[in-house]
Amino acid sequence: MSETNPTPRWILHCDCNSFFANVELLEHPELRNVPVAVCGDPEGRHGIVLAKNEAAKKFKIQTAETIWSARQKCPNLQLLPPHHAKYRHYYNIINGIYQEYTVRVEPFSIDESWLDVTNTWQLYAESPAALADQLRARVKQTTGLTISVGVSFNKVFAKMGSDYKKPDATTLISRENYRDILWPLPVGELLFVGKSARERLAAMGIFTIGDLARTDVRLLTQALGKLGAELSRYARGEDTAEVRRWGESEPVKSIGNGMTFRRDLTTPAEIRAGLTSLSDEVAGRLRRHGLYAGAVQVTIKGTDLKSIQRQKQLAMSTHLARDLANESLALVQANWPAGRPIRMLTVTALHLTDLPMAVQQSLFEDAPKADPKREALEKSLDAIRKKYGKHAIAGASAVNSEIGLSGLTIDEASPAGSNESADGRQLVKGPRET
Repeated sequence: MSETNPTPRWILHCDCNSFFANVELLEHPELRNVPVAVCGDPEGRHGIVLAKNEAAKKFKIQTAETIWSARQKCPNLQLLPPHHAKYRHYYNIINGIYQEYTVRVEPFSIDESWLDVTNTWQLYAESPAALADQLRARVKQTTGLTISVGVSFNKVFAKMGSDYKKPDATTLISRENYRDILWPLPVGELLFVGKSARERLAAMGIFTIGDLARTDVRLLTQALGKLGAELSRYARGEDTAEVRRWGESEPVKSIGNGMTFRRDLTTPAEIRAGLTSLSDEVAGRLRRHGLYAGAVQVTIKGTDLKSIQRQKQLAMSTHLARDLANESLALVQANWPAGRPIRMLTVTALHLTDLPMAVQQSLFEDAPKADPKREALEKSLDAIRKKYGKHAIAGASAVNSEIGLSGLTIDEASPAGSNESADGRQLVKGPRET
């Protein structure tokens, strides 16, 4: 093809249907046709729905709602515990199948991947959609699991195609039909339109993806900044993002760690202990990546399950736990009433760089300075943990802690900027890196 008539792009988005739930049902076939939810441990205050099967979805059960709420909707709901090692096992098998068809396989989560088959689909099928059908059959035959596949000319529309019809379906969204299929949908169905953006767009009289596509991009930029222009491109089918090769990582933009505590935090000492343990995890991972944080963000969730987020720029970039903990504590003290119970805290390192940032020099002694002794101490802790295990050494506040600091458990039911996944991908236990 000439430069004026380039080869049309063909992108697939493959999404495992009710992934966590269906993996669990492989060992419980007797439950396949009854409502099932995969849930955390209510005893450990993680009593929320991580995933549900198709039968449970008919009762309007939502990912991240409490078990109590889910059982109000469906008293006969069957509960199964999660097994994250199994999910990772099937993730590897399924993505291994994808890699037989193209080297450009980019996971979007543990249960979703994009494939760029522009230069390979002709080797395996009569059309890209036929290749999608072939992939669905391969995955089902190999694993017993089903996938839905969106086929389109860009990543955003391919993702929306896999969401359009479930389970076990192929949806083609082409240059010829995308206006008919996608433009009538609510604007919140567009990838990366979160609650805040949806509310701002509604205030502008923009309720469908078609409304968004037809709106002057200058008005959208005024209302939403860069996001407005980006969403406009997505709605018009102008997404040009490439599908990365398997193993080609996206640059880490933030590193965060969150915890729902065994009991609510009410005293300054408990809050400091929680923030110190979380900051210790985040700082250790910053050092492993060779990164420094230029800002820190704290998410605070109260007993009413409502959250606030606050962040601040650091005077000097850091990868030390003490610095992150001190700044996080300052944010909590400034933004959360003293004595008001805290159910969950998350500490997130932002504005990451691979070099310490210079700071404004001062004629006085108040300019921030590096602390080589503290740096050596925390790197020594890294070495001990690497040799003897993650929990070989910890701060005194974490030892025999009544709030559950010995072995952090992640609870990430509401990740920023994420549409809800049918399988609760945000709920996979482990430190969050986005």
